[in-house]
Amino acid sequence: MALNIWGQKETEKSKVIKVVSDRLEIDEARYPGATLLSKLDNQVYLKHNGIEIWCDQAVHYSEDKFVKAYGNVKMNQGDTITMKSQYAEYNGNTEFAYASTNVFLETPEKNTLTTDTLFFDKLKQQAYFRSGGTVRDTAHNTLKSIVGRYFFKKKKFIFTKDVSIVNPENTVNSERLDYFNEVGKAYLYGPSTVKGTESTLYCERGFYDTNTAIGYAIKNARVDYDNRQVYGDSIYYDSNRSFASATNNIRVLDTANNSLIKGHYAEVFKDKDSVFITKHALAISKQQNDTIFIHSDTLMVTGKPQKRLLKGFYDVRIFKTDLSGKCDSISVTQTTGVTNMLGKPILWNGENQMAGDTIQLISSTKTNKLDSLKVFKNSFLVQEDTLKLGYNQVKGAILIGLFKNNELYQVDVDKNTETVYFQRDEKQELIGINKVICSHIKILFEENQMTDIYYYKDVEGTLFMEENLPKPDRVLKGLNWRGEERIKSKKDLFRDEKPFILPKIQGLPLPEEEKDFFDEETLKRIEEQRLELSRFKDVKLGSKKSR
Repeated sequence: MALNIWGQKETEKSKVIKVVSDRLEIDEARYPGATLLSKLDNQVYLKHNGIEIWCDQAVHYSEDKFVKAYGNVKMNQGDTITMKSQYAEYNGNTEFAYASTNVFLETPEKNTLTTDTLFFDKLKQQAYFRSGGTVRDTAHNTLKSIVGRYFFKKKKFIFTKDVSIVNPENTVNSERLDYFNEVGKAYLYGPSTVKGTESTLYCERGFYDTNTAIGYAIKNARVDYDNRQVYGDSIYYDSNRSFASATNNIRVLDTANNSLIKGHYAEVFKDKDSVFITKHALAISKQQNDTIFIHSDTLMVTGKPQKRLLKGFYDVRIFKTDLSGKCDSISVTQTTGVTNMLGKPILWNGENQMAGDTIQLISSTKTNKLDSLKVFKNSFLVQEDTLKLGYNQVKGAILIGLFKNNELYQVDVDKNTETVYFQRDEKQELIGINKVICSHIKILFEENQMTDIYYYKDVEGTLFMEENLPKPDRVLKGLNWRGEERIKSKKDLFRDEKPFILPKIQGLPLPEEEKDFFDEETLKRIEEQRLELSRFKDVKLGSKKSR
């Protein structure tokens, strides 16, 4: 016997659940006040206010407008929702549905959700699970979480607790993730990672486009590569290009070489092994028990680990405990241990000032200790006299300095050498001022002070008494004492520079505030109509946050 019940008037449609069934039974002992509907050739069909239900068997409580559906259940709401399960309940008074066992939901965008238990609120147009669910979208993303909520009108999921997105290129993990399934865009909140084959992005607030593999991160943002870590107030991340750019309070840590670069804007090309950093750029490198700092307008590091090349441009400044300097540009080659300083280079080691057209520092590639230096063309070594009567000066074409334990102990000067030297006895009494011209000079140092000078080949010189040598004649042509520029501390690296004003970060919005799925109003609506005969009656509704 077939049952076909339809409302007669348009206004009555919302008052009844309409039913089409091949078979009906009434068993007051087992189902008091209900009709048992069963499939023979066709599934049982029920309809109420735009909700359609198909199933193999249903228990229909017409007075309560309540249905319990069993076996191959399918629930539709126009083209908005298609939900399948093995069991479902629908309450026409509250317009609330509950589905369990192999629940499957499909959105108009052909994205699918599978879960064990699902709640559907027709009035709110929201679905909610809290026992674990999996979403698969058309962009080959698989999303999983313990708790999830779908907003049909906004086409948005909110996932919380053990959230993940997996696709062929990346894996995303987050504490909370807002996902717009139509466009594949995810907003990350709380500790989150985007892990690719060659990099990992971390943040506590961020955005990631699963279609383009491009992300934007703020709040404790970091990108990890094989041997580099990039930190910044904000990070732009392109997984396809293995590229990242960072803004404000940047730190690029080179874990392979125990070095660090800081600044306020950086670009990192992983495939090119390239780092570009500017805006108060500062490179920091450990050298045994010492640290060398290099500051310039722009720094660039290229090359594989152990083969790094650092270049600095514009107003370069160097500082370590026993050495400091300035120049227009610098290059540091890790494989050779050679540092080239170009553009009015100058160095200070202790009280010694060295300058020339080009300065080359040579360090041991094993210990990183400074072995020697070379000054090419117009080389000048200057040291202020002990009692500040003038300057000890050595001038020549090429200057070679030798270091022991990072301290200068010998200098050799070749070709067209000239000297002015304030010669003193053991009591620091002035013996005279020695002016010498020769082909080669060797100078020995102790505790950064000149102690002995040796002259070789074509030596011409005179030891003058102080009163017999006018002050202008105590200065070699080209002398430029720049002691006031000497960098004596890390702070001096930024001396005379204007304070850097950080640009305002265009931050990502905080999560949109949503009422709990089971808010007070909804709980009241459900509790007033929840039937004792419903499986749903034993479900605790307000025990967990339903974001």
